[in-house]
Amino acid sequence: MLRRISLIGFMMLAAMPAFAQKAEVGIFAGWVFADGVSGNAFVVPGVGTFDRVDPKDSFGWGFDVGAMVGPNAEVGFMYTQQPTKLEAGGTTTKEIGDMSTHTYHGVFTYNFGPGDGKIRPYLFGGLGGTSYGDVNYTRANGVSGTISGLSRFSTTWGAGVKVYGSGHVGGRFGIRLTPAYIKSDAAGWWCDPYWGCYLVGNAQYANQIDINGGVTVRF
Repeated sequence: MLRRISLIGFMMLAAMPAFAQKAEVGIFAGWVFADGVSGNAFVVPGVGTFDRVDPKDSFGWGFDVGAMVGPNAEVGFMYTQQPTKLEAGGTTTKEIGDMSTHTYHGVFTYNFGPGDGKIRPYLFGGLGGTSYGDVNYTRANGVSGTISGLSRFSTTWGAGVKVYGSGHVGGRFGIRLTPAYIKSDAAGWWCDPYWGCYLVGNAQYANQIDINGGVTVRF
């Protein structure tokens, strides 16, 4: 899978406009704060009442590739992975099983300062998807099964700083928010004298907030 993802990223670099004179490659890792969504309460006798599922906060890593299309603007691709566990929450919390979350986004980054500056703060935003892997579980009675994974549209937003020494290799530190739309719950009726009445929903998003650091190379 990683080989295929890497190929996609480098193909995007190759497709950049001819006037893109510089490129960057980075790898990073950190801690991911993750949440899921709530739903109808489900009672497990002798265990508790559960009304939400969440990925557990855990280590995560990723990489990005980008090409400069001006002194400060950069377009590219970002991939991240969070190896984690799926948890059921409510009156108590129980682990369901191992899960892996992957994100894939095309990103636009704005780097502040001169192109050869040693310190370059940056902001970025991107569009893509978040994929939640299958979860294998085993119940207390020994019965096992699999919860199928799913993929959803998501955006990603972040900021940070790149710090370079005398060469092309530098360090990077940043924070990133990735909300993925999961579902909508009925919230009631909305009525308008012209358009009439219709049912409106309350959208639920699963969020990842990760704080990371890593290495970046510019050339």
